[in-house]
Amino acid sequence: MKKPINQDSRILINMKQFIVVFVIITLASCKAQNVVTEQFAQDEDIVLIDKDDFSGILEYDNMVVKDSKSLKRFYSQINKTRKPGLPVPIVDFSENMVIIICMGEQKGKLLPVLFKTEESDSEITFALKMVESQENETLSEIISHPFYVFKTPVTHKSVIFNKSMH
Repeated sequence: MKKPINQDSRILINMKQFIVVFVIITLASCKAQNVVTEQFAQDEDIVLIDKDDFSGILEYDNMVVKDSKSLKRFYSQINKTRKPGLPVPIVDFSENMVIIICMGEQKGKLLPVLFKTEESDSEITFALKMVESQENETLSEIISHPFYVFKTPVTHKSVIFNKSMH
């Protein structure tokens, strides 16, 4: 003879079903967001180590830094109007070099993706692609002068930049 299922058992079964459905929906939505980001994935050996929305540099500029003195010089320029200033990232320049990209005036929130497009015996070509942020935007666009600091393995080849927006 079967025992009747009491009310508490039914609620427990419904809660378990709800949790399973919730987890599946959450995982599916996370995967959908990853597909968009993977289209613009940057190289594994290029790592964004610092960024800020105000550089004080009004025009687009990029630079390759291969020593700590030059990196400190850049940060002293950035920190002129900050008290306290941004800390200088610690980089092992025997293994890595730093690529700094100052975007100049930007409207809205864009995310940088830096990747190698070509590499020959004498030069490496990097491209910077700015991807729309998926964060909620306010009605008025923010005007900023962002900079991005990337770390990548050191090379003695000449470095060329291609900038493309969106």
